[in-house]
Amino acid sequence: MSEPTAAILVGGRGTRLRAVLPDQQKVFAPVAGKPFLYRLLDQIATAGIQRVVLCAGYKSEQVEQIGASYRGLTIRYSIEREPLGTAGALKNAELETPVIAMNGDSFCDVDLRQLTEPNTIVVREIADTSASGRIEFDANHIITRFSEKGQAGPGWINAGIYLLNREFLDSIPAGRCSIEREVFPAWVGRLKAFPTRGRFLDIGTPESYATAQRFFQ
Repeated sequence: MSEPTAAILVGGRGTRLRAVLPDQQKVFAPVAGKPFLYRLLDQIATAGIQRVVLCAGYKSEQVEQIGASYRGLTIRYSIEREPLGTAGALKNAELETPVIAMNGDSFCDVDLRQLTEPNTIVVREIADTSASGRIEFDANHIITRFSEKGQAGPGWINAGIYLLNREFLDSIPAGRCSIEREVFPAWVGRLKAFPTRGRFLDIGTPESYATAQRFFQ
């Protein structure tokens, strides 16, 4: 496999965090002395990846202040002029493949160098999937089902890191589109799960953001 490009989805409006971050793009939320986005960039740099695309929208001017480089990473920006959703943002970025796509508001402690099979989703087991939805896969790690939120009990969830190839990106329709709700379900049977026990964090709510301060200490 050729050298991957990393793409971080940082276009969300972060409405659930407005109470604690009223004027700030949520990916710049300070976490244990460092903006959260830099935690993701550090993970990418440690994996030896050299190219990063930041898919930005809301408060993109804050994101662009990072500049053109960080820790040896070459950074470019893909700015959406209107909300495009997680899949639409990847389509808009015109990415080189393979691409490791990452959600900008979650962190999973996994070695990105271990992702080698195209169209793979990193999954993490948690005690209760009712707030997250769940992913089911067979003994060969082929994903067989995506379940909506509301199913209680332990299970595997989407950890927000994907290795994607050109065929997958080309299948994304133009316009606003969700990778989780629209594209992934259409690829059931052709996607693989990469199970990990690595620590997982989502900073999307004030409650989960509060736990992030201890996560990186």
